[in-house]
Amino acid sequence: MSAKVGIAGAGSIAFGTAALLHQNGHDPMLWSPSGASTAALQDGLLTATGAIETQFDSRVAASAQQLAEENDAILIALPGYGHKAVFDALAPHIRDGQHILISSHASLGAVYLMQALAARGVEAAVTAWGTTVVTGRRGEGASVQVNTVRKKVDLCTVPETRSDCARAVCTRLFGDVFVPRDGLLAISLSNLNPQNHLGIALGNITRMERGETWSQGQNVTPKVGALLEALDLERLAIAEALGLKTKTIFEHFSQSFHVPISTISEMNQQMHAQGNGGTGPATADSRYVTEDVPYGLQLTAILGRLTGHPAELHEAGIKIFSAMYARDFAHENELLNALELDRYSLDDLRQAARTGLLRKTPEPAS
Repeated sequence: MSAKVGIAGAGSIAFGTAALLHQNGHDPMLWSPSGASTAALQDGLLTATGAIETQFDSRVAASAQQLAEENDAILIALPGYGHKAVFDALAPHIRDGQHILISSHASLGAVYLMQALAARGVEAAVTAWGTTVVTGRRGEGASVQVNTVRKKVDLCTVPETRSDCARAVCTRLFGDVFVPRDGLLAISLSNLNPQNHLGIALGNITRMERGETWSQGQNVTPKVGALLEALDLERLAIAEALGLKTKTIFEHFSQSFHVPISTISEMNQQMHAQGNGGTGPATADSRYVTEDVPYGLQLTAILGRLTGHPAELHEAGIKIFSAMYARDFAHENELLNALELDRYSLDDLRQAARTGLLRKTPEPAS
């Protein structure tokens, strides 16, 4: 049965996800908060090439209200720095029982959205993905090059009582690729893009600044690969301290890009040889930094402090990029700033990771 799915976003991931939905027999609608990114769809077909080959006439929403009202489910597919504004625009229009999917989840955004819905008395399931279901790059006009369709995507749902139903919805829309994880903290720690992009951008920043065309996979050289592996050990230590299980960086690359497990550099060289190593950013104004540092690395750093396992390389990366960009990335995260995490304990966060609601745990009676 065909489902109507509204997609908030109109970049490469939004276009690629819309193409996958269409290929699976569903009816996507795209909404660009600015309107600029969907302009090409007004007079042309959305064209996908690469891992998905299709062309179709996509519905386009003029507003957040239209996106919410005319679709069965809503998928958030835009950079983390745009999530709060989109949540604020959608929250007044989301209805009871509607499914909200965040692709991919950043900085406890599901908690922020759940609390906005709870303030209205609306009960809706919010499902967080650990990564996107596709990778790709936006082309000219209404086109997208889809590099890969992932075989495994981590997810969880708040409230957790809706988990089975929400996973069934995701499977019906996108296929049997979803792996349940134990709450939002596990999902937050299963998103490897921020740590990986830290190492890749740090090792290739001059290529980005000069606007070069360069192979990302090929330039995960042995020393860049070693940094990625060390960053992963910090993330895994935090997950272990929280009693959570998440995939390793080796499993991530193998499952996402279909290469045998080896060193991270060797796996990326294999991806490059197979033609799916991707192209690195051609600008320093890239989400690898402007999104992933404040909206990815910062939460890992906070969790590291709370668990007593400081993520020193993550913390150093935040400081190094802040110096490079003359910005204070540690304080740019609108979601974490709004949630005021410093008011809450680790136990409060654990509870919110399952309910979607951040509440202070009552002090024990003396």
